[in-house]
Amino acid sequence: MKKITVLIPAYNEAVNLPALHTRLCALASGELDNVSAQTGTDNSAERPRMTDYEWEFLFVNDGSSDNTLAVLNTLRRTDPRVTVVDLARNFGKENALLAGFDIASGDAVVVMDADLQHPPETVPEMVKYWELGYVDVYGRRRSRGRESWLRHNLTSVFYRTLQALTSIEMMPGVGDFRLLDRRAVNALTSMRETQRYTKGMFSWIGGSKYGIDFDVADRAGGHSSFGPRQLVALALQGLTGFTTAPLRFASISGITISIGAFVYLVYALVKYACYGDPVRGFATLLCVMLLLGGLQLLCLGIIGEYIGRIFIETKGRPPYIIDTVNGRPLTSAP
Repeated sequence: MKKITVLIPAYNEAVNLPALHTRLCALASGELDNVSAQTGTDNSAERPRMTDYEWEFLFVNDGSSDNTLAVLNTLRRTDPRVTVVDLARNFGKENALLAGFDIASGDAVVVMDADLQHPPETVPEMVKYWELGYVDVYGRRRSRGRESWLRHNLTSVFYRTLQALTSIEMMPGVGDFRLLDRRAVNALTSMRETQRYTKGMFSWIGGSKYGIDFDVADRAGGHSSFGPRQLVALALQGLTGFTTAPLRFASISGITISIGAFVYLVYALVKYACYGDPVRGFATLLCVMLLLGGLQLLCLGIIGEYIGRIFIETKGRPPYIIDTVNGRPLTSAP
C-alpha cells in the first residue's frame, strides 16, 4: 500500500488546527472522493480511492508562541496518523518545509498551509495525476481570496520580473500547495542552503508537472504571519537565489554611465576649445552627482545582498533544529 504524507507547517495556527484535522480525516476516509474542488461534481470514477492509501499527517510547529503545540499533541493522542515535529525556535516557513521533507516517509508528499486556504478536496485530483506519472502536481490559484489589490499586483510584478531575469520557468499564481513524488522530495532535501526560496526550487528541480486550478478560501481564523517585511525578504531571497542579473545590472550601469560621461566630456572640451563657451550649470552638476551617488549606493546594496548570502551559507549552520518529534527528543539527524 502506498503512503501519502500531508505536510503542514504551522506557526500560531492553534485556532485552525482542529477544523483542518477534521477535513484531513474526511480526506483519508474517502468522504471527499466524490467532491470536486473545481466543479462540485462527482468525479469518483476517474479518481483512485483515498482509502487505498496509508496516510500520515505531518505537522511542523515552527516555534509558535500560542498553544499550537498543545493542540497538535492533543490531535496526536487521538489520531496515530498525526506526527508532530517541534522546532527549537521559529526558523521560517521555508526551513520548516525542509524539516518536514526530511521527516516525511510517504511515497508522495502533499504540501498545504494550516490556515484552511488550501482545500483538501483538491487532493484526490492531485493523487489521480500522480498515479498517471507526474512528479509534481501543483495547485494553481484561480482566485486569491481576500487579498488586497496592492499585494496582488505587487506579487504579479515580482513574478514577471523574476521570470524575466532567470532561465527557470517561474509559474505565476502557483504557491506551495502541491503533491510531490518521492523523487522530487529527495531532490529538494539534497539542497541544504539556509536561505531558501522553495517556490523557485520546485521549478528548478524540473520533472513532469501538472497544474490543477483551485479557489483560495478565506483564512479561517488568526492572522497571516507574512507581513510586508517578510514578503520583501522572501522576494529578495528569490531574486538573489535564482539569478545574478542584479549584479549584471550594476556592471552594465557602470559601463553605460562611464561611456556617457566620456562622450559628454569630449563634447564639453570641443565646445570650449572651438567656441570659447564655458561650462555652466551648478544645479545640473549637483543633480548628476546625487544621481550617481544614489546609483552607487544601489549597486553596493545589490552586491551586499549577494555577499550576505555567501556569508550566511559559508557558516555551515543547519537550516533548522528539531526539538522533539511526537514529544520525544530527536536522537539522530533525519
